[in-house]
Amino acid sequence: MPHPLTAKYDWILALTSMAFVFSCASNGANDVANSYATSVAARTLKMWHVGILAAITEFVGAVALGDRVTDTIKSGIITPDRFEGNPGAFMLAMGCAEVGSATWLTTATLLGWPVSTTQTIVGALVGVGFATQADITWAWEKGSVSQVAASWGVAPGIACGFAAIIFGTLKYSVLEREDPFKWGMWLVPWYMALTGGILALFLTIEAPTAPSLEEFGAGKATGIILGCFFGCLLIAYTFFLPYFQRRLVKKDPRVRFYHLPLGPLLWMENPPLYFAHDGEWAITNHYADAYGVVRAGGNATAPLQGKADGAPTDEKAPQGNDVERQPDSLTSSPEIQPLKQVLEPEERFIDPVRELSWGNPTKWWGYLKYGLLQGVTRDVITHDSQLLRDIHSRARRYDDRVEHMWTYCQVVSAMLMSIAHGSNDVANAVGPWVGSYNAYNSGSVTDEADTPVWFLVIAGLLLGGGFWFYGYHIIRALGNKITQMSPTRGFATELGAAVTVLLASRLGLPVSTTQCLTGAAVGVALMNYDLAAVNWRQIAFIFSGWVLTLPCAGLISGLLCVMALNTPHF
Repeated sequence: MPHPLTAKYDWILALTSMAFVFSCASNGANDVANSYATSVAARTLKMWHVGILAAITEFVGAVALGDRVTDTIKSGIITPDRFEGNPGAFMLAMGCAEVGSATWLTTATLLGWPVSTTQTIVGALVGVGFATQADITWAWEKGSVSQVAASWGVAPGIACGFAAIIFGTLKYSVLEREDPFKWGMWLVPWYMALTGGILALFLTIEAPTAPSLEEFGAGKATGIILGCFFGCLLIAYTFFLPYFQRRLVKKDPRVRFYHLPLGPLLWMENPPLYFAHDGEWAITNHYADAYGVVRAGGNATAPLQGKADGAPTDEKAPQGNDVERQPDSLTSSPEIQPLKQVLEPEERFIDPVRELSWGNPTKWWGYLKYGLLQGVTRDVITHDSQLLRDIHSRARRYDDRVEHMWTYCQVVSAMLMSIAHGSNDVANAVGPWVGSYNAYNSGSVTDEADTPVWFLVIAGLLLGGGFWFYGYHIIRALGNKITQMSPTRGFATELGAAVTVLLASRLGLPVSTTQCLTGAAVGVALMNYDLAAVNWRQIAFIFSGWVLTLPCAGLISGLLCVMALNTPHF
């Protein structure tokens, strides 16, 4: 039951709830896409794969690991003293902050701006603070506005360095050795183990429900790292190595990833395969765009041909010094087939039923499929411009068999990053809504409130749903639009970002996962030792979104709040 002081403000709660839906969905569309962008760009996962994985990982992160006590005024940006004894004004302020956050996040996502959801809600609260004349934390302390602004350069720079170091070790220990496939088979279990140890610690320390490292204890943290490291090493040798031997060395066309649980049985001459694949042996061409054109390795001249004429094949497109397409190369993969023409959602779902009458159920079915699937059936890896052709052509191309081995590290790291996002950033959207809801029920103001589980359930569903319907804008803006991505590069990008977030959390710096992943992508690109291998225009475009986040979110919420507080009434 609502408190008598706030019962008349049910309309504020209703508007805040509607804004929360857009805020949470756009949070998912923008930030979830960051976690999986490199996996899609490297053709490790398809968009619909990511849509399903994101729905699961974000829900698990939000509900199972999400904080049950939410900061209603994020990081103490504004103090609640100004609203003491006036819960209605507090509800209005939180509602305006939610609307400002939702408006900016949705706009930025549709424009393809990967922005920080944390900094968005901070900007919205700053705007509300100005409108209500509440005290704003500007001084250099944890969660302050000045620290948020400083993270624009600090976080990407640190992540850039870590990712470059990680990819550099992989480049010189495996990719550019005389026989990279042999070295990859020897070293991939150790890279898997290292990934498991770091990401386990990342998830343990970053989860809001976890204690601080001091409370947790250095001994336990070390135990987790070593336990996960040797556990992953055992799993790699037991299950992954026989799978790679069967799939990549013996080139058994029947074997697929779902045969991994067979483990040691795959060493047998004729293992008992369930649901054996029927067809020729092939592996994914991780450097091709959606039309089968490979630009990495020197091919900057072949433009995309018209869709009406069909997709160009690798044989039609000159490959330059592409090592994978040289017949006498030890790392040649001639079994890789060119991809077919890509149909966009409107061509796939709407065009076949466009001429049918609305009385025909087939037309309704076509439009329904378009509405439900248009966000996960788009081509987000092809960028046909001379600038990007030149950028991609400057990236070195490596053996697809080696790249395939690192797809599993890449997917696991992306999933754990997504779980961590669901557990942490769900509070960015839920915080103002919880604050308004709590004030409505209790008639009092607090900077922290218990979060009902059903709030987290709704938020978890919205996070995954937002990515499913319009997260493709951010997937397209990252990944191959910054540089040529591949599984090894994506692995280094995600691990470098995770290490940066871990380090920053220990130092108390409010870094953004978005900014860390962007900086890490640049660090990996710079390991081509060619500044032209980075799309600096796209970096400038992304950076401008970071700079605009605080003032735009603050301006929207502040103007709404000041107008609402000063509106004449009877």
